[in-house]
Amino acid sequence: MGPHALVDNQLWHTLHRDRVLDAKWTYLSLIEFMPLIWIHELLAMGAGLLLALGFKTRLFSILAWFLTLMTVHRMTGMLFGLDQIVIMLAMYLCISRSGDTWSVDAWLHRRSFGDYVVSEASWSNTFATRFMQLHLCVIYLFGGIGKMRGDMWWDGSATWYSAAAYEYQSLDLTWIGYSPFLASVVTHMTVFWELSYCALIWPKWTRPLMLGIALLVHGGIALFLGMMTFGFMMLVANLAFVSPKLLATWSK
Repeated sequence: MGPHALVDNQLWHTLHRDRVLDAKWTYLSLIEFMPLIWIHELLAMGAGLLLALGFKTRLFSILAWFLTLMTVHRMTGMLFGLDQIVIMLAMYLCISRSGDTWSVDAWLHRRSFGDYVVSEASWSNTFATRFMQLHLCVIYLFGGIGKMRGDMWWDGSATWYSAAAYEYQSLDLTWIGYSPFLASVVTHMTVFWELSYCALIWPKWTRPLMLGIALLVHGGIALFLGMMTFGFMMLVANLAFVSPKLLATWSK
């Protein structure tokens, strides 16, 4: 951002000018004065930190989401999956009662009033969770469809090329090249899992399998492909399909 950005404001407006329904508006595309941009980014990080701590959660969830959204919309050409997943989850946290349990707000309430019991029938939590689940299904479905457009996902070599790419390599995974069959199985399993996720994640008897594969896929991305934060956030997103009763036991 700023007057010397790789994608400056003029180029940003050129890229978005001819789109009829372009929703990527941001006031940062109108600002080149760096002190104002720094103030915006510091406010965004501060709001995000307070949201993570759960202080004044309703206020700072909305503020953190909005300020981050302005940054995300400005980063045309430099936007990554982590940014999109974080902004998606933050949007639904604005709707939910996300500060009711593991938060500074809950701690302060317990100090003042004793036990703080939240009704499991909260419509806002149900609404936010369901939309997180549906959104995740759409992401995986289109991710699988996109992979099917590439030859490497059909011939089974995509896993090998991912392992051999040094720019993504955090741990050596090139040993998989000695077992083309294993590389092919992992490649095709990944595509099948993404395509079938939207159907098999809902039945209770197939959900543990799909979540287990999610742990392997995103855990592998985090450990071996140098995308620790992205892999971690995808696992966080998959918690939307974990039973609330199970999560509630962890808070006791």
